[in-house]
This record gives sequence, structure tokens and C-alpha cells, in this order.
Amino acid sequence: MSGLRHKMLYELYERRLVSEIDRTRVPRHIGILLDGNRRWAKALGSPAEHGHQKGADKISEVLEWCEEMGVEVVTLWMLSLDNLNRDPQEVAQLEEIIASTVEQLSVVGQWQVRVMGALDQLPTSFADRLSNVDASGSGPGMVVNVAIGYSGREEIVHAVKSLIKIKTAEGVSMDGLAASLTVDDITEHLYTRGLPDPDLLIRTSGEQRLSGFLLWQSAHSEYYFCETYWPDFRRVDFLRALRDYAQRERRMGR
Repeated sequence: MSGLRHKMLYELYERRLVSEIDRTRVPRHIGILLDGNRRWAKALGSPAEHGHQKGADKISEVLEWCEEMGVEVVTLWMLSLDNLNRDPQEVAQLEEIIASTVEQLSVVGQWQVRVMGALDQLPTSFADRLSNVDASGSGPGMVVNVAIGYSGREEIVHAVKSLIKIKTAEGVSMDGLAASLTVDDITEHLYTRGLPDPDLLIRTSGEQRLSGFLLWQSAHSEYYFCETYWPDFRRVDFLRALRDYAQRERRMGR
């Protein structure tokens, strides 16, 4: 009976949270740092692989929550370039989990799955699987960016290199490019080109830093830090983040 009562109270609290969210102020673009998988596993005495798999299993559920609330774009940071420096066995396991998860998200056909990151710095077989997903097309719904082999600084470097390559091919001199360069020029060469900047960035596990995630795009983003490890991230945690965001006054640098 106590379990049933707990479930009823939980569902009641969920409905209350939903009612408190101004639907006209739901973020268009949410970025999520999926943090805490390893610590979640360690707390249970399980190997890191178990935590990574539980974290991967959580993704489609959270995407469903986002879609239900009218979010248009979600960017998930699944693997940083720094993560590649971990124990080789753990990295290999993580790469398999990520590749399988991204492939499954694409096969569902519900969302527009896009891979972003420095794929040229990833193992060839891993990068090829990700490239095949990105090139295969996907569903008509919410855009889902999966940041893999991602670094905010590397993204900006990539954007500048891409811009220089195109402009020099057009015959523009370096002096001419330097004189005419604008913020919009660089923005158009980022991984997220054509998409709105993130309105809200969520990081799980209690860490209160962004670690370079969407470094350029997050200039005016709101941040929400959640104590819960990613595998335990609940719908009420997500709704609290949306409620908190809707209650803020966004100054956009003014």
C-alpha cells in the first residue's frame, strides 16, 4: 500500500509541476550534459559500463518528455574529446554503447538525429557508424543533436577553418576577411548552424560548470544544475528545470 501511495503522490506532484509551467515560455532549444554515469555505477559497486548503459537507456525517455513539452531542439553531450583519454577498455565499451544508442534513435524515425563533433579524431570504425547515421536521414520531428567527440573550443576552431577555406576559395584575401568578419560569419559555420541557440542548459550530477559545452552558442543561455546522476534523472527533475526557466527574466545581455 505504501508503494501505491508513493506512486500516487509522485504522479500528483508531476501534474502540479506541469500546471505551473507557462507553456509560452518553454525553451525552444535545450542542451543537456549527461553527467554522473560512472559515479552512479560506483555507488552501486558496479563497473562503469553499467552506468554508461543505464545512462544511454535514459535518453529516449527524456527526449519523449522534451517533445511532449514542445521543445524543438535538444542537444545531448554524449562524449567529449577529453573522455577519450580514459582507460582504453572503458572507452571502447562506451563507444559501442554510444554508437548503438545513436543508431537506435535514428531507426525509430521519430526525430531528426544529427551527429556533431570532431569525428576525424575518433576511431575509424566508430566514426563510420556515426557518419552513416548522420547521412541516413531521419524523422520529421524534434531535432536531436548528439555531440560526440565534442569540444566547444574545437568547434570554434573548426568553424573558423571552414570559413577561411570557403572565403579564400572565393578569392577573398586574409586582410579582406579580417576586415569583414562578423559574429554571424562564425555562427554559420558551427555544428549547430541553422538552429536557434540553446535557451536552457541542464547538467546533472551536481557539477556546476559547463566544461566548454556549446561554448559559442551559450552566451545568453540559462543554466540549471541538478544534483541527480543522469541514470536517475526523473521527469520531475526535468519539469523542475522547465519551471525554473519559465520563472526567470531573460535579459539577453541587456
